[in-house]
Amino acid sequence: MADQEQTDYSALPLLDRFVHKVWKVRKEAYEEAARRFEAAPSESDPVYKPFLQDPGLWKGAVADSNVAAQQEGIAALCAFLKFAGTPACTRTRNQAIPPLVEKGLTSTRAATKASATEALLLYIELDTPGPVIDELIPFLSHKQPKTIAATLNALTTIYHAYGCKTADPKPVLKALPKVFGHADKNVRAEAQNLAVELYRWLKEALKPVLWNDLKPVQQQDLEALFEKVKQDPSPRQERLLRSQQDAPAPAGEEDGDAPAVAEEVDEGPEEVDAFDLVVPVEVASKIPGDLYENLASTKWKARKDSLDELYAVINIPRIKDADFSELVRALAKCMKDANVTVVTVAANCVEALANGTRAGFSKYRSLIMSPMMERLKEKKQLVADALGAAMDGVFTSTSLSDCLDDTLEFMKHKNPQVKLESVRFLIRCLRNTKEVPTKAEVKLISDAATKLLTESTEVLRSSGAEILGTIMKIMGERSMNPYLEGLDEIRRTKIKEFYEKAEVKAKDKPKPAAPPAAAAAPKGTKAPVGRKGAEKKPAAGPAKGASNSGPATEDAKPTGRSIPSKLGPHKPTATGAASGLKLQKKPGGPGGSASAAPSPMKQPVSHPAPAPAEEETTSVPKFGLGGRGLAGRPLGRPTPVTHFSETAAPAGSSLKPQERVELEELRAENERLRRNDEELRTERSKLMSEIHELQNQNAQLIEDHTRNMLSLKAKETQLVRARSDAEAAEQMCQKQQREMERLKRELSRAVRSASPTGPNDVSEQIYRDTGLNGMAPPPYGANHGRPMVAKRPTYGSNFGEEKENGGPLDAVDLRGGMKMTSPTLSSAVSSQAGGRNSPTVDAGAGGGGGGLSGGTTTNNGEGIESWKRAAEVTSQLKARIEQMKARQGISKP
Repeated sequence: MADQEQTDYSALPLLDRFVHKVWKVRKEAYEEAARRFEAAPSESDPVYKPFLQDPGLWKGAVADSNVAAQQEGIAALCAFLKFAGTPACTRTRNQAIPPLVEKGLTSTRAATKASATEALLLYIELDTPGPVIDELIPFLSHKQPKTIAATLNALTTIYHAYGCKTADPKPVLKALPKVFGHADKNVRAEAQNLAVELYRWLKEALKPVLWNDLKPVQQQDLEALFEKVKQDPSPRQERLLRSQQDAPAPAGEEDGDAPAVAEEVDEGPEEVDAFDLVVPVEVASKIPGDLYENLASTKWKARKDSLDELYAVINIPRIKDADFSELVRALAKCMKDANVTVVTVAANCVEALANGTRAGFSKYRSLIMSPMMERLKEKKQLVADALGAAMDGVFTSTSLSDCLDDTLEFMKHKNPQVKLESVRFLIRCLRNTKEVPTKAEVKLISDAATKLLTESTEVLRSSGAEILGTIMKIMGERSMNPYLEGLDEIRRTKIKEFYEKAEVKAKDKPKPAAPPAAAAAPKGTKAPVGRKGAEKKPAAGPAKGASNSGPATEDAKPTGRSIPSKLGPHKPTATGAASGLKLQKKPGGPGGSASAAPSPMKQPVSHPAPAPAEEETTSVPKFGLGGRGLAGRPLGRPTPVTHFSETAAPAGSSLKPQERVELEELRAENERLRRNDEELRTERSKLMSEIHELQNQNAQLIEDHTRNMLSLKAKETQLVRARSDAEAAEQMCQKQQREMERLKRELSRAVRSASPTGPNDVSEQIYRDTGLNGMAPPPYGANHGRPMVAKRPTYGSNFGEEKENGGPLDAVDLRGGMKMTSPTLSSAVSSQAGGRNSPTVDAGAGGGGGGLSGGTTTNNGEGIESWKRAAEVTSQLKARIEQMKARQGISKP
């Protein structure tokens, strides 16, 4: 072991020491390689060639088992990437990044972590961020939480350094929701840091992509973190790619154009659209096959259900473009449906399809626009809102010029509802358009809006004023003055109010906007501007130098001109000392501006021939201070004078210290107002999102209310049917009651017709108490040998049927010991039963005292008793009848 430590391995080749089994040898080899890389004169030096031919050397160096050697190995990789150029990146990227993430980013040494992160940034700087991010994404699903956290931290650093315009955030956004659900808290914390960094660049465009896949608690946590960085200034790209570093070089190193390019790169992410962050999804094959068949159904429920299925398929952020012409024609046909629910769902489908395809939907605009605007006559606000949202989606996929003709045509519609909704749609188009309308379109819009000012309804008049105010915000007040001539003061005031409130995305820029852009450069660079102007415009260079150089240059120029130098102490010197701001106020004044004005106008003419230039310069003071020098000049070309006044104003020497202080204050105030405007816009977007959420909730509540109302109507229908059934049952009961009464009357009539005239023997002929003397009725008939079963009276049968079945109440057992028999059958029964049921009972038939005492003796006292007993039996019969009615469920009406 001691021999190995004393052995000198420096004589071995560098590549052999790179893979040596002794870690100290490898460490020294890494350090020596880094020194050689730094000393190499160019990217094509032979020292890089072995490492380019065998990229696997870096795989072992980055993942060295010894932490000290690993640190030097990653440092050597950074030096190799820094000095070997793009070939070092493209040839070693696939071999070095995986072990760099697994072993380098997760190292316990801070220096190793920093070197590993720097190596990843160099890989991006030398080429593009896409391949590096693609190598990092699989490690977000690694089994070790520390590897996932380290990868998220590296991604956060990458986006912080290069921004979301240079480094595409789509792959990370697709994998980020899964990381938020990880069990390890460190992983979730790093995911939040990455989300906050992406929010710094993407702003509100991040939420539609990420929000739906997060839990409410995670959304609240991210909202709190977003609020902390919402007030921060716009992020700037801290590192440039090699391609970005080389691009601005030809534009000029002296003018400072490279920082301007960086600023343009930084300002880009503020306008990122959520649509650009989503991967398109193919939906053409997912459309239900029976959709068109169901849309032709005669049942509105089938049509609505088929549209609901379609909406579930196409309601995604981005749709892959395909041929949807047949589908759009079917949706246009649904706009004429008699059921408003079908129309609403069809409008929602149009909105989802237009927002999902964007520019791809423009070819279907002519098919769907007119049917939707024609259906705006629907007075239900829910339908009007759905149609308005669908038309907004169509406008987003097209432009103002495409939708203007149809909109202006429907603004003349005879239906006031169609006219009003068309006007509102035009106002929304003017607010959201990013293209300034042409003069011909402005004239058409202004004429249509002016006609609306004379409408009978206040809503249409106010909408016409709002159109004029919005178009004035886009085009400017001066451009709209010809269209406002002839309007009274009240209407002008109304238009002015809408002009001040309007918020538009497009503003007309006048054509002479180019000179101020050229004159903006001297504000940032005072001295070099004169040199830049002298290189690009030789004729205007001396004029700028004369206006910006101060007294020394003014004395140097008039040396060849004797007369202007003599006139120096007079009035022209006073105006010559004035600031550039005063020159802007009086560009054509006859006083001191005459000494400065001739130079820009004269230089193009006097450049080829100097002699006439001297004559011109001598002629200026000849006319003295009366201003005839300028008055004698032609007034057909005032542009150079205006250009001179504009370019002379930003010169540093022409501003007084007080004016400079005031200018700085104005700039600070402008910056503060700009930040306030951004805050208000952010607040407005937040409120608009809340409004959309509330509208969705309102629509859901309306749908639930409609469903509940339909359920209530169904219950009411069932209740009406139940009441009708109850009334029918009650009528049936009444009918049965009347039938019972009729049967009672028939029974009493039959009893009266069969009873004898004398009152003495009537009771014995009708009734007989079988238990008076302890005698029980015979269980069987005398002739047939079968038990006599008591028949329950049937209330629905008539008297004739009872007579056919053996007579009314032939043998009714009244369970009180009494039996009633028909008088007409008394003789037959008495003959069969040995006179046991006869009214005149035989004395010998009783046998053992079983018969009635007294035999056949009937007197008046017994007749009275028999009538009383008959009355009791009748009352008992009524009671039994009532019990049977109650047992059968028959109640009185």
